[in-house]
Amino acid sequence: MRNTDRRSFIKQTALAGLGLSFIPTASGMYKTDAGDNGKRIGMIGLDTGHCVAFTQALNDPSAGDRFGGFKVVAAYPNGTDNITEWKNRIPEFTKEVKSHGVEIVGSIDQLLKKADVVILTCIDGNKHLEQALPVLKAGKKLFIDKPFAGSLRDAYAIAAAARRYNTPMFSASSLRYIDGAREIAEGKIGKVTGVEAYSPAHIEAHHPDLFWYGVHGVEILFTIMGTGCKSVKRTFTKGTDMVVGLWENDRIGSFRGIREGHGNYGATVFGEKGITVLDKYQGYIPLLEKITTFFSTGIVPVKIEETLEIFAFMQAAEESKAKGGIAVDIASVVQKAKGKEEIS
Repeated sequence: MRNTDRRSFIKQTALAGLGLSFIPTASGMYKTDAGDNGKRIGMIGLDTGHCVAFTQALNDPSAGDRFGGFKVVAAYPNGTDNITEWKNRIPEFTKEVKSHGVEIVGSIDQLLKKADVVILTCIDGNKHLEQALPVLKAGKKLFIDKPFAGSLRDAYAIAAAARRYNTPMFSASSLRYIDGAREIAEGKIGKVTGVEAYSPAHIEAHHPDLFWYGVHGVEILFTIMGTGCKSVKRTFTKGTDMVVGLWENDRIGSFRGIREGHGNYGATVFGEKGITVLDKYQGYIPLLEKITTFFSTGIVPVKIEETLEIFAFMQAAEESKAKGGIAVDIASVVQKAKGKEEIS
């Protein structure tokens, strides 16, 4: 998604899609009542509209018990170093987040003293390993917004650190909760034989191509297909990506990345009992409900093995592009990434 489109998308989902109202106090600030009760959220990286949308929803006084009493109480604004357009918007996003009753702090260490759990919203996946490590070491349950990491090696390193420090952590796109996905998982069309997923897939110079935005459509693909992809081949043009994965039992799943023409999110799902189209995005609320339930229970809604395979799929697509579109085995890219899995 182009940055102007991305801003419009965030604004629509944050305001119209959420269906929540926001009532300021006399001082113009939004009250938070999480207190020191185990439900204080700290936020890292105020360089994306997600931080504003998440804070608006979580701290809205009309939300009631929707999010289990969790509120954003503190935020560390530093985010991307290299993506200039979003780095330049940190002051704007910081002001907006602060207006919802959030204390702005000067370091991650300060944040961890004020928060019980953490949402990492930094838009730059290349910063996530650096930012996640102190949170995991402190034993604070952690949600990492997309992209999970800026490289497959970093993704494996974050997963290794979470295991080492025995700290629950997960990452997911809000597109995982697209309307209809749950019914398919429950067997509405029988066994899924294939999926054709699509989403915007605009490219950012500091990330592998699909990591930046195609990840949302790839997550739809894996939400329906599940894990078990064996190989990937990619056809790339200026305006379009077509990435085809071969799954176990000879099932085929594909992702169409859109860079020209109308961009949207969805999938056509092929099953034993029927064919279904998923094209109704529900905004951020379903994801935030999963995040806050995870904060309460410590039970991750998306296994790290699936997240790592999503990123291995995208890395294999990157290598297929570099090799002229030939099939690349998932196992080969995973083996390369695991070389630096251990973190001191």
